[in-house]
Amino acid sequence: MKANKTESKYAYIEGVVSVIINILLFVLKYWAGVVSGSIALLADAWHTLSDSVSSLVVILGVKISTKPADKQHPYGHGRADLIAAVVIGVLLSIVAFEFILESVDKFNNHSSANYGTIAIVVTIVSVLLKEALAQFAFWAGRKSKSETVKADGWHHRSDAISSMVILVGIFIGKYFWWIDAALGIIVAIMIGHAAYEILQKTFSILLGEAPKEEFIKELKITINTEAKNKDIKLHHIHLHHYGNHSEVTFHIRLDGEMKLKDSAKFVVRLQKAIRKKMQIEATIHVDAL
Repeated sequence: MKANKTESKYAYIEGVVSVIINILLFVLKYWAGVVSGSIALLADAWHTLSDSVSSLVVILGVKISTKPADKQHPYGHGRADLIAAVVIGVLLSIVAFEFILESVDKFNNHSSANYGTIAIVVTIVSVLLKEALAQFAFWAGRKSKSETVKADGWHHRSDAISSMVILVGIFIGKYFWWIDAALGIIVAIMIGHAAYEILQKTFSILLGEAPKEEFIKELKITINTEAKNKDIKLHHIHLHHYGNHSEVTFHIRLDGEMKLKDSAKFVVRLQKAIRKKMQIEATIHVDAL
């Protein structure tokens, strides 16, 4: 539990830092968007504000996922982290859809934007800060082993890329009246792609994934080492993820002549070895040869 608290600390810090910086960036971008009349900058401002919401989701997810197991949730609350990632993905999807509608409307009305020095400076600051936040979130995600924090990092990265696209558009906008509307659509597509990646990965985990070959190989090595290199046959391997807690169930074949007491002791040794070397709880069913 101590390790989990240490890991969750990184996720919590990332969430707090993101909320503070994103709110400041939202104010700057919105002001620049109003001054320049740019739908792309205004859309980018709301994208940044949605980052604040997703970061709040990160904080909430951390608080819930680190709660200990109870009678109603015997495997803990770790999947709250995955649910939080789904919320972030849905928020990104909504933001992308709204940006497309607003951009199409501006294109139909032949509306252009009057970019200036303010828009350039604010956009450059946004690119630098958002990429810094993305790198920080990816680092915190690795430390905390949190899919939600990693998703938040991609949210920051998509905002940095959208700001970079807008920066390019600022310099060529004076030549094409439709550039602002086009940039809004491009930004929306990038945000939508980020949402798809987050939702696809998270739903895959929630629905249940087959154990990877690397995991099975490590499991077999751990078991055969404990069995003094006897070739213990494994089958029916199922892996269950509960956020920061995982469990594996599988069958092994043992000598039918082995006493029940001895086989029970062997299974306990295997469970302890797996817990120590792989940091995962194991439920083992014995088949007699």
